[in-house]
Amino acid sequence: MSAATADAGGAGASSSKNEGGGQRADAAAWLAVAAGTIGSLMALLDVSIVNSSLPTIQGEIGASGSEGTWISTAYLVAEIVMIALAGWFTRLLGLRRFLLIVTVLFIGFSIVCGTSTSLAQMVIGRVGQGFTGGAMIPTAMTIVSTRLPPAQRPVGVALFGITAVLGPVIGPLLGGYLTENVSWHYAFFINLPVSLLLLALLILGLEPQEGDPSLLAGADWFGIAGLMLGLGCLTVVLEEGQRERWWESSMIVDLSWLSAIGFVLLAIGQFTARTPVVYLKILRGRSFGMVFLISLVVGAALYGLLYLIPQYLSLIAGYNALQSGYVVALSGIPPLAMMALFPFLVRTVDIRILISLGLLFFAVSCFMNAGLTPDTVGQDFVWPQIMRGFGQFFSMLFLNQAATNSVPVEYAADASGLFNGARNLGGSLGLAMVSTLQDRRDSLHMDRLGSAITANSLRGQEYLQGLASNFGNGDTVTGMNKAFAAFGQELTRQASVMTFADLFWLFGIVLICAIPLVLFLTPIDKDAPAGAVG
Repeated sequence: MSAATADAGGAGASSSKNEGGGQRADAAAWLAVAAGTIGSLMALLDVSIVNSSLPTIQGEIGASGSEGTWISTAYLVAEIVMIALAGWFTRLLGLRRFLLIVTVLFIGFSIVCGTSTSLAQMVIGRVGQGFTGGAMIPTAMTIVSTRLPPAQRPVGVALFGITAVLGPVIGPLLGGYLTENVSWHYAFFINLPVSLLLLALLILGLEPQEGDPSLLAGADWFGIAGLMLGLGCLTVVLEEGQRERWWESSMIVDLSWLSAIGFVLLAIGQFTARTPVVYLKILRGRSFGMVFLISLVVGAALYGLLYLIPQYLSLIAGYNALQSGYVVALSGIPPLAMMALFPFLVRTVDIRILISLGLLFFAVSCFMNAGLTPDTVGQDFVWPQIMRGFGQFFSMLFLNQAATNSVPVEYAADASGLFNGARNLGGSLGLAMVSTLQDRRDSLHMDRLGSAITANSLRGQEYLQGLASNFGNGDTVTGMNKAFAAFGQELTRQASVMTFADLFWLFGIVLICAIPLVLFLTPIDKDAPAGAVG
């Protein structure tokens, strides 16, 4: 066991005995858990908080629509790299010192973003935010695994799981509200008071721990370079692939090769380094390997749907960012309402049943949205969103619990990095799938609708003549030209609705197909301490 992990575990051991003989965490441990929860929530919020503000930000910093996508992509690329590296940095610096450093830097990079006047400044700030914020996500689970005794660990897992559910959901709503009512700058400045609170909790809740500077001398440089190249380039390929027309773009081809080289370097590091930057061998464990795969699927559905729903409401129903945010936020209600039941359910119900139930609810919510029509509006999303909230509660929170119980405590940091990285990587895969299929299915449905309506179609002629008489005001030529334009717009709208329905259906099928993977998870022994090998 590394020095940092041992110290963290030792800190977690400083808990009192309750009357029944079990350990109970002291106040400092709960302050540490609170710090991890707040840091994780803040980092996850920043993934999506700018989505609602992007058009406004692009206009003020002089960026085009395609350039503006880098404001989101830069954060995601840096975040996923740091999520994987966080375990190594924790061992190198010690958990407390590492988190204090990244929190201070996060404040600085948030100021850089909030004061940006150019795209270059904004992208630099977002890279810094992603790199420092990414450290807060897996370390939150590390704190839970090392600072709480087994009996209370489910409470910490529930708190962390709620941040994973609510962060991406609340982000667009909060960003839209601040943009509409205050200023887009405060989507970044809001991090300042939260980060100051986080610093205070870290100082009070975490004891100083010795790092292991000797890791630098024998560092897994192959692995570090491989992670940065492999995950960083792969994320850019997935985020930008469709916009760049995939293999038609030399940039996408080059980045794909670099990503492949990165993963080869990572594999080399596993066999040559004395202490690999991340212990990939834990993926060979049946239980954790399945947790990783299911997390990929859940991440794809979570982030894919968080993109689809606001886009539909904007393009088809005419909602603004704030109105769409309210609809999206509905899925956060069930997890909040159910959070108190989490420890009870962990102790009494087979975790495989709970995760299967979550995937099923998640899939059913997608099928409920697969019957979209051009008249579907926000209120038609209420029950699917509530169902989706239950799905996210059962699938994501209990998947977190399965991850913490699938590996020994000494691998907690690596497991947390891989688990959270899988969710983010799955999100990139989901968004890539959406952008690619959306373009292709739109074209397919337009061709089908166009081939069904010919010049000899009586209903088509009657429809056009009716439009022409409304638009022309007696001028037949002008009226017919406007009628053709309106008819084309309606065809495009109908094709888009059909595409959205196809994508909801596809996500539902993918989630259903993931349910059999749950059978390979190891059930939690209710009498064994959490963190045992699964």
